[in-house]
Amino acid sequence: MSFQETLSNQVKQAVLSNYKITVDTVEFQATRKEFAGDITVVIFPMLRFIKGNPVQIGEVIGNYLVEHVDEVKAFNVVKGFLNIEISDAYFIDFFNGIKDLPNYGFEMPQQGDKAIMVEYSSPNTNKPLHLGHIRNNLLGYSVAEILKASGKKVYKTQIINDRGIHICKSMLAWKRFGNGETPESTGLKGDKLVGNYYVKFDQEYKKEIETLVAKGQTEEDAKKNAPILLEAQEMLLKWEAGDEETVALWKKMNGWVYNGFNETYKNLGVDFDTLYYESETYLLGKEFVSEGLKSGVFVKEADGSVWCDLTEDGLDKKIVQRADGTAVYMTQDIGTAIQRIKDFPDVGGMVYTVGNEQDYHFQVLFLILKKLGFEWAKNLYHLSYGMVDLPSGKMKSREGTVVDADDLIEEMAATAGEISEELGKLEGYTDAEKQELYKVIGLGALKYYILKVDPKKRILFDPKESIDFQGNTGPFIQYTYARIRSILRKVDFSYNTALSVGDKTLADKERELIKQLQLFPEVVQNAATQHSPALIANYTYDLVKEFNSFYQNISILGADNENDRIFRVQLSEKVAVTIKNAFKVLGIQVPERM
Repeated sequence: MSFQETLSNQVKQAVLSNYKITVDTVEFQATRKEFAGDITVVIFPMLRFIKGNPVQIGEVIGNYLVEHVDEVKAFNVVKGFLNIEISDAYFIDFFNGIKDLPNYGFEMPQQGDKAIMVEYSSPNTNKPLHLGHIRNNLLGYSVAEILKASGKKVYKTQIINDRGIHICKSMLAWKRFGNGETPESTGLKGDKLVGNYYVKFDQEYKKEIETLVAKGQTEEDAKKNAPILLEAQEMLLKWEAGDEETVALWKKMNGWVYNGFNETYKNLGVDFDTLYYESETYLLGKEFVSEGLKSGVFVKEADGSVWCDLTEDGLDKKIVQRADGTAVYMTQDIGTAIQRIKDFPDVGGMVYTVGNEQDYHFQVLFLILKKLGFEWAKNLYHLSYGMVDLPSGKMKSREGTVVDADDLIEEMAATAGEISEELGKLEGYTDAEKQELYKVIGLGALKYYILKVDPKKRILFDPKESIDFQGNTGPFIQYTYARIRSILRKVDFSYNTALSVGDKTLADKERELIKQLQLFPEVVQNAATQHSPALIANYTYDLVKEFNSFYQNISILGADNENDRIFRVQLSEKVAVTIKNAFKVLGIQVPERM
């Protein structure tokens, strides 16, 4: 039982003993900095049951706690707030219990618990990954790691959108204008080469539209009749029919893209346990259309199309099969979800990391799966996130105005290098060490800037602002970690001894730092429940601020008392380990030196 649970029970007992009234819950909050105390009981909610002055009620409960709870040493009441001071013995015992735990705050999976599958990235194979994909990947990867840290078994997956008209556009443009060039002959990453032809298709398409309009067609007709588009549509039909030449070209160009993607994923520091391909899943789900027709979940219209009527659930009617019998995206997603449970029978829920423009799609998908009778459908979650904007405006893939993921990663490292050189922090480093450190700082800045924001909010991304060695940034936290590691390298005495309350009186700054460390397990669990890396990121910033206040106000290695030196080194080391663990679940590295 946690101390807060013990305290809660004792507060309830105090109310029962003194007022003969039972209260179900006790509301706590952190004590405000200007008042003495470590935790505060909010008296106001009790006034519904206890008639009286909140200050007097607080005094009665406070006196009871001092008398009956060893850890409570004093209290004060400010209006309707009972501020409780906890003994040094409690904090020192707590610290001794966690100081040697390498994974403090993390839980292990329980036998028999269902696993969670987290989907993220899921790119199209017609262009390289861009800034929008970066937010998706960082969110999905981090949420998977946070769920793991909270005690869940996790599988990371993606569905690669490797078929469709958009893929054929790149293929056709390369066939027409590529002159046989390859990633090897051009020196370009495969995904960038293919992406260039996606842009080339759009350029040629627009030219053909202009020509048709000049010949008297309406713009709407010209868009449908442009020869290059008709040829791309014909290519898609050939692919679906298994045409040998078309399938061979598709395999070749997709292979280029996969090599490029893998390089980007490696640079970004994300990975997957399993992959699904749309070319293999787009027919999945059709068998469940017939099942749904039998059970009355779906209805066939006069033209042969099949629909699911969700109007009674506050949604609309959704098509699940076209009149010609072909599947739509919804059908495919139904089938893929079911297939994943077949492939991984221990999975009991899924998280889909997809932008908020797809909110309605996932409402419909989850509801249909529930109506089809799948028990696990109640454990599906759409990790919906906002767009990433740049100071220059929105990005558009077709027009080639996206921020390329690889270019951004390189730019972040270069910017980290410029700022580090200006600050003169890297004397004694070799060039290779500097370059590696710039990557760690640059990537850390990018990841932290994106992950510290609530997923649902839009982000205006400013690379320069993200690489600041002051404030709520990745480099500031990395620098604090490196500072602690520097302190630990200077220690010339043994500090393994566990101190007791007889050996040590806590300074206020030590107490505040321990209280911040106490919060970490709860933050991990909340971040998992809310699917929000922002909770971990901002907790880490608060921990670092608390440490820096401790560092600036209290001597660590220069303390007069040997026990103070030992305890403060232990405390500093635990803060460093917690920073490292918190950043690990965000996918961010911490450098030993900066």
